[in-house]
This record gives sequence, C-alpha cells and structure tokens, in this order.
Amino acid sequence: MKQNIYVDFTYLIILAATFGGVMVLGVLVAPVIFNTDTIIVDVVLDRYNAGMIMAEIFSRFATWLYIVAFVVLTYEALMYKMGQRDRYIFVGSFLVVFASLMFSGVYAPKILAMQDMGREATQSDTFATIHTASEIDFKILAVGLLVLFIRRLMLLRVKG
Repeated sequence: MKQNIYVDFTYLIILAATFGGVMVLGVLVAPVIFNTDTIIVDVVLDRYNAGMIMAEIFSRFATWLYIVAFVVLTYEALMYKMGQRDRYIFVGSFLVVFASLMFSGVYAPKILAMQDMGREATQSDTFATIHTASEIDFKILAVGLLVLFIRRLMLLRVKG
C-alpha cells in the first residue's frame, strides 16, 4: 500500500509541476521576452526574433507535454480499472491529454514551420489565428491540470 501512495504523490507532483510550467511560461516568460525594449537598453529584440526565442522554449516544453499526456493516460486508465471513476477526473484528464497533444503535435509544429518560412509568414492572419488558438489551448491545459490535481488530491485525502 505504501508504494501506491508514492505513485499517487509522484503523479500529483507531475501535475503541479506542469501547471507551474504553464503559468511560468504564459505569465512570466512570454511577457518578458516580448517586452525586451523596456528591460534591455543596448539590445532590442524585434517581435520576430523574440518569437524565435519563445518558439524554442515552447518546443522544449512540448516534449514535456508528450510525457505528461502519456503519464495521465496511463495513471488514469489504471485508476479507472481499479474502480476510481469520477466525472471531474474524466473531464480533467480529457482536457489535459487533449490540450497537451494539440499543443505539442499541432500548434507548436505549425508555428515553428511558419517561422522557418520567414518573417512574412509570421505576420499573416493564419499565423495570428494559430497563435491565438495555441494560447487558448494553453489556458485549457491549465484548467484541466488544476481540475485534475484538485480532484485527485481530494480523493487521496478520502482514501487515506
């Protein structure tokens, strides 16, 4: 039984760390990188180069999101099989897996491909639409992580 509690806590830590990563990237990193003109005096990044830096950061985070999607699918499938069926967990799990895979498999690659086409491609309406959709997806991911974390924590408390 003690091993199971370690698995549960590891799962909760992964969810919390991922939520923290989403918040740090969205609330702290992006605004700083896209507003270098107010921070750095001698070197100013234009929007295109700032976007290239952000793309590299988000590309690396996308790899983590693939891992998170796999962990959530595996853990929640095992819990479902053990009889822990819950509407909130299902919704939270679906949101996390869906948003993780959409961000990692669709939005990040499309944004990177358009950046590789050059500055003009990143100024198109298509790029703006994809970028806005990826921002919404990131917010959905944050909500899903929060719902899943809180509900799993509640069930762990009841279980213990």
